[in-house]
Amino acid sequence: MRLEVICEDRLGLTRELLDILASRNIDLRGIEIDVIGIIYLNCPDIDFETFSELMGEIRRISGVKDVRKIQFMPMERHNTELISLLNNLPDSVLAINLKGAVDMANQSALSLFNQTSTQMIGQQISNLVPSFNFTRWIEGSKARSRDQIVLDGLDYTLEVMPVYITGESKESTLASAMMIIRAFKPSTYPFDDVPLHSNLGFEHFVGVSNRHKTLINQAKKLSTLDQPLMIEGETGTGKEMLARACHNRSDRSDNPFLVLSCASMPDDVAETELFGHAPGSFNHESGSKGIFEQANGGTVFLDEIGEMSPHLQIKLLRFLQDGTFRRVGEEHEMHVDVRVIASTRHQLDVLAESGQFREDLYYRLNVLTLRIPPLRERPSDIQPLLELFVAKHSHKLGMSRPRLADDLLDQLVQYQWPGNMRQLDNMVLRALTEVQDEPLSVSQFHLPQMEQINSGNASIKLDGSLDEIMKDYEFQVLDRLYQSFPSSRKLAKRLDVSHTSIANKLREYGIRKH
Repeated sequence: MRLEVICEDRLGLTRELLDILASRNIDLRGIEIDVIGIIYLNCPDIDFETFSELMGEIRRISGVKDVRKIQFMPMERHNTELISLLNNLPDSVLAINLKGAVDMANQSALSLFNQTSTQMIGQQISNLVPSFNFTRWIEGSKARSRDQIVLDGLDYTLEVMPVYITGESKESTLASAMMIIRAFKPSTYPFDDVPLHSNLGFEHFVGVSNRHKTLINQAKKLSTLDQPLMIEGETGTGKEMLARACHNRSDRSDNPFLVLSCASMPDDVAETELFGHAPGSFNHESGSKGIFEQANGGTVFLDEIGEMSPHLQIKLLRFLQDGTFRRVGEEHEMHVDVRVIASTRHQLDVLAESGQFREDLYYRLNVLTLRIPPLRERPSDIQPLLELFVAKHSHKLGMSRPRLADDLLDQLVQYQWPGNMRQLDNMVLRALTEVQDEPLSVSQFHLPQMEQINSGNASIKLDGSLDEIMKDYEFQVLDRLYQSFPSSRKLAKRLDVSHTSIANKLREYGIRKH
């Protein structure tokens, strides 16, 4: 029961109202006083006879003009309107008390952090947004601030606003803080025009799996550093694309990003490409700048560094130590400021142990490492990638996007994708050139046929060389057994082979506990 009492501004009138409620043992749940002469009372419901007597007593109080029953208190309506508004905002909004705990979170915030209201309320904001130091903010200027943060691999804009309450003495006191988190949109590039090997930043990396989010989150952190960065991943996983994104996010983004493939290149050609040559060398009177010199202030990406010759490995090690080098045919040294990002599809530690890669260079490069998981290890990313490639190639072919067959996604998820994203991209293009008015189905993809030889859940893929087939099957056997015998010693005992042999195999294939 809620009552609205219209009355004069008389000292003691509120006390007389409360005495009447107390005399009838009516509990007072809430009271609000409007300076224009209205008192609002919130009490439990009572029977009609008691209610009629109560209304009569209140009307007989000196100064009371009228009393009537209302549906809700003003603050109830106000709070309900405010909460409704906040819950319908697309941005995440949180209220933080002076102890740094969350007092309120709207629906967008609950969805962003994947928590219920019970889980969220009372939680320290430092647990939810580790990059925001609430203690430093409240001990500092306590001013309105805006910053960029990364959550689950995605960019957001974080805005913090202090909330002050002004008392009767006209002094303002900090009561809490409001935090708004909104998706960061630095550009308006059309979705259809984003290629696989894009020069854009991380905002166009597509994936929903936890592995993808972890990779992008870590890449954003490492992109701002100057130390060498190693990117590991199979063919077609997008190593160069990730390197470009790291460059574009760094302070070097206004300077060149140059690429050199270390595979299948003669030593003399590769050395000249990297370091340049002096005037008069190779019948070139003016000389030539190498990639390192051209990229001064920027980034050099060394693709497939695991296939670099021992001679060039020595030269590169010298350069990584202090940034100095000599042009081919020159005696004096020059110094440049270049960040080196390298990629490999091999296990460099295994190559280093076997002597195929310099151990000292491996340790010099293995400062910061990113591993791009193959597509088969993140099947939940196939759907968003498929939609991206269908949109991109449909736009290029000047056709409307076809409808996808109901079983297409299931079929694509079951395939192992040895060529990873590049293979999926190319096969989508091929499929779109064959589709007519029917839905896009797996038959248009012409996936390489794989004969299945049942051995529990293992399968043998018969495309590729004999060495590739045997390695793929060995990987499946070790990967499956390792989940039941989760240590190299247990697995070695199960297979009756040496512990060293199993440890090397697990390291070579990158097998870990699922």
